[in-house]
Amino acid sequence: MQIVLSPELEINLKRLTKNDKSLKAKITKQLNLFKQNQRYPSLRTHKLTGELKNLWSISITRKIRMVYILEGDIAIFTKLGTHDEVYSN
Repeated sequence: MQIVLSPELEINLKRLTKNDKSLKAKITKQLNLFKQNQRYPSLRTHKLTGELKNLWSISITRKIRMVYILEGDIAIFTKLGTHDEVYSN
């Protein structure tokens, strides 16, 4: 599985991890797990529903999620934030 970060996500990632090195390490760890096995238990991978039905989500921490869309064998991550931040339109 190839991972691509959207430009918006890269900006958000820099902002969120600027002063939180442990969050940056956790994101890196979870993305590496995702590359190896998209269904690894700690990722809590799940397909979203409703208006977000074409999107998927993984857990970074108990509070932080990353949302992505699948295009073939490419996962394009588009959002990073709390549950409410990433699941709102």
